[in-house]
Order: sequence, then C-alpha cells, then structure tokens
Amino acid sequence: MDAGIQARHRNPATIPGPPSPHKRAARRRRPDGMIIARSTVVRCSMNTTDALLRLRRGFDDYAGRWSDEIAVSAAFCALLEEASPPAAADPFVRARLAGHFTASAWLVDRSGNRLLMTHHRKLDRWLQLGGHADGDRDLAAVALKEAEEESGLTDLVVEPTIFDLDRHWIPERGDVPGHWHYDVRYVVRATGSEAFAVGDESHDLAWREIAGLLDDASIDPSIARMARKWASRCASSMLACDGD
Repeated sequence: MDAGIQARHRNPATIPGPPSPHKRAARRRRPDGMIIARSTVVRCSMNTTDALLRLRRGFDDYAGRWSDEIAVSAAFCALLEEASPPAAADPFVRARLAGHFTASAWLVDRSGNRLLMTHHRKLDRWLQLGGHADGDRDLAAVALKEAEEESGLTDLVVEPTIFDLDRHWIPERGDVPGHWHYDVRYVVRATGSEAFAVGDESHDLAWREIAGLLDDASIDPSIARMARKWASRCASSMLACDGD
C-alpha cells in the first residue's frame, strides 16, 4: 500500500448490516442546498419530474463550468432523455446494459485535505466510493447513501452541485456482459467521526492525502482529474475547501 495511505479497520462484528429495503437515512436540505443525513426512517422519493429537471440543469451547468467537457455533458444529457416515456429501458436501473447512471462520492474529511478511497473488491483498484442508482433519480442522494453504506460513516453532507462526470467501461463479470457506467460525482463531507468500517464491497478503505494524488501515476485518471479540480477549488477559496 502507498505510504501516503492511512488505513484503519473496525472489528467486522461492529460493521453495520445493510439497511432495510424500506428504510434509508433521512435527509434534509440546508438553505444552501446541501443534503444532510440523519437517523434512519422511511424516506419518500422526490418527484421524478423535479429530479430529472434538476439533473438536466446540473449537466448544463457542468458544461458551462468545464468547457473542455461539453461533449461529456452532452452524452449524459442524451442518456437522460431516455428516462422519459416512451423509452424502452430506464437508464437509472442496472438492467439497461447499453449504459446506465451511477453516482459516487468525492468524500473528503473536515479539513478538505484527505479523500476516503476504496480498494474496490470487484475492480481491484483504488477508487472513490459509489454505486448504482437502482431506479433513484436523485443522484446526489444516491452518492450520499453509497458513501454512508460503504464507509460506515455518519453525519455526512453532500453538495448539490455536480463535481465531476465520467463515462467508463465496466468489463464483463460472470453472466453480466461489459457495459458503460455514466457516473455522476458529488462532493461529500465528513462532519463527524472519520473512523470508517470496511464493508463487503471493499478489500480496504483508506484516507489519502489529496495533494499526493496530483502526481501519482498509478491512480485512475478520473481520480487525478478530480484531484486537480479540488486543488483548483481550494486554491481559489479556502472556505470552499474546508467547508467551515
């Protein structure tokens, strides 16, 4: 393991089990739009039309902020069009093997200097936390849920603005053929304890210094891109970096 990685484990017996299919962490929105996780209760889904409109506006905003990624944003917009009838397959469910939406978390500590990464069990690579939407149109909430479930952390906050977009190929595995993931990434902040729990989807978890990712040729290119975006954001405003 890279010397810059500081990994910590909890006793597997203390790792919480999967949430009930009828429950997930309750969330409320702050005035600045951030979603905050709270205790586990039944959560109603947001209106589908509102969620799709928010995503479309998010993709357009992303293209405006990152002019060199306009084509990427356009590809995500094109997939989003298939979420409306009379589309034959829902792009928010993993059964659509032509490609589907996923969401992931750029999960930073309170200082904004470290990123929580997973040594992904299936892909055998160090990546950000994330997973499938499984029908949920609110991808910011999906990113928050995946961060909670894969890290065991509580008191996480997700920013509503899209941080990064990445379309990447997932190789064939078992009876599931290769397919495209359209991954929508959001900044998630740890505001409480940073003592994580390694779950079933990871070989390991580790806090990694983001500055060390900028020149690390071994990491995934999209991680390097997000590290550059984060460094640029921190350089322009320390408040935007540390979140206090």
